[in-house]
Amino acid sequence: MTEPTAIGDTVPAGDAVQPGDLAAANRRQVLYWRLLGRLFDPDEQPTLESASVAVVDDLGLPAALLDPTVSVDTVLQRFPVLADELRGLLVAEPAASADDADGRATGGDGEGPPADGATEPDGATTEAAGVTAEGDATTDGGHPAAGDGGPHRPGEAEVRRAALVSKLLLNVFGTGSGPVSAGQLARWQADAGWFEQALGCPPGELRRQGGTGLGGTLAGLEGDLVRRMHLREVLADPKLAAQLTPSMSLIEQLLRDKSNLSGVALANAKSLIRRYVDEVAEVLRTQVEQTSVGTIDRSVPPKRVYRNLDLDRTIWQNLTNWSPEDERLYVDRLYYRQTARKTTPSRLIVVVDQSGSMVDSMVNCTILASIFAGLPKVDVHLIAYDTRALDLTPWVHDPFEVLLRTKLGGGNDGPVAMAMARPKIVEPRNTVMVWISDFYEFDRSQPLFDGIEAVHRSGVRFIPVGSVSSSGQQSVNPWFRQRLKDLGTPVLSGHIRKLVFELKSFLT
Repeated sequence: MTEPTAIGDTVPAGDAVQPGDLAAANRRQVLYWRLLGRLFDPDEQPTLESASVAVVDDLGLPAALLDPTVSVDTVLQRFPVLADELRGLLVAEPAASADDADGRATGGDGEGPPADGATEPDGATTEAAGVTAEGDATTDGGHPAAGDGGPHRPGEAEVRRAALVSKLLLNVFGTGSGPVSAGQLARWQADAGWFEQALGCPPGELRRQGGTGLGGTLAGLEGDLVRRMHLREVLADPKLAAQLTPSMSLIEQLLRDKSNLSGVALANAKSLIRRYVDEVAEVLRTQVEQTSVGTIDRSVPPKRVYRNLDLDRTIWQNLTNWSPEDERLYVDRLYYRQTARKTTPSRLIVVVDQSGSMVDSMVNCTILASIFAGLPKVDVHLIAYDTRALDLTPWVHDPFEVLLRTKLGGGNDGPVAMAMARPKIVEPRNTVMVWISDFYEFDRSQPLFDGIEAVHRSGVRFIPVGSVSSSGQQSVNPWFRQRLKDLGTPVLSGHIRKLVFELKSFLT
């Protein structure tokens, strides 16, 4: 049997795997194995727990990082210096050139292992390499590592990063099972906010976006926690209710259960809904206020006031009246800027399906309708329907009142809503109709589509909006999706900004 060869005998000094490198890699591996173990099995593994405690202690980090029952905020209250490390912790750094990477890793001398995330000249990301039984540094394929710096080796900083990442992932994704208290929900929401900041997003941004990716997963976890909470008992206690943070998942549950609430519980529920409506309205109002103004109306004579005086044009048009002897410009006529803009009165008709899958779209679009209702020259009408249609136009300026008057769940009858909406169309070319539904009409699909087609052919701008649940899962009838696309009015789904853009394009 061949005797193992010393590393220094076969590998250049710059590529030698130092004992410290292996120790750092092993310590990082311990933290991640412990994370996976706790995520899939809440019971502690004594060996991994004791090893992780030793690693965290060596790093000078608090042992509370390993306790999933301790919130991130609690850790930061005791160790505020960690807050800056958590922000942007999971943001991917842009790939750097090999020369730059070598310079950063070695202090500029061009030797030694490349920095974390550096790329080889051919663009391939450097991977952590293994070590053979003989001690030679190798690549994943078993061949000696190439390049000036050799294989990537994790250092002390990466072990520290692994400890912080483990804390965030365990607190956010290790939600367990069983009943949830208001305090636990509030702590999870705060921890999820730090996780979003680690990804470079403001707290709550990913959960509001939803979708099928990470944002949808976070929203789904939050929704599950809300469903496991005894909401009625929490709302009946003002102290517990004060711990709740409004979110789409919570608002959905409140809207479903509001008919069973009374007294203090109902008052607290209304307060939470109002807070959430105000928060969303502020965001949407900012987007709407960025709307471009209309074009100048040249048919309207300019108003002859000083603030509209066009001084440059006045001087230019009167240059022939310049007197060299007097050194004065005599003005025969003043010119004014035209400021009147074309603002054709527009009518916005919003039709909302009240079925349970429509909560997110219903809340956002109801708030958006109230914002557009506050704009000049925009006449907004609001209709909600299930098996019957209800005209909510008198309350369109107050989305809070609109939401309280809706009733989630039940069937739906789109043709009934269309019958109520069509008489509101007075000038088709100046009308936009937003239809918010999952379009599952079953035997009423063809009659509803015939009505939509007739409205679209008349000149109305028809904008169908598909459903997006609190977990981010989209659900739109494929039959309707294809026919609306063929009609030239594809279903909008995803972020509310898409609808804001469409409405701004039409109404301004």
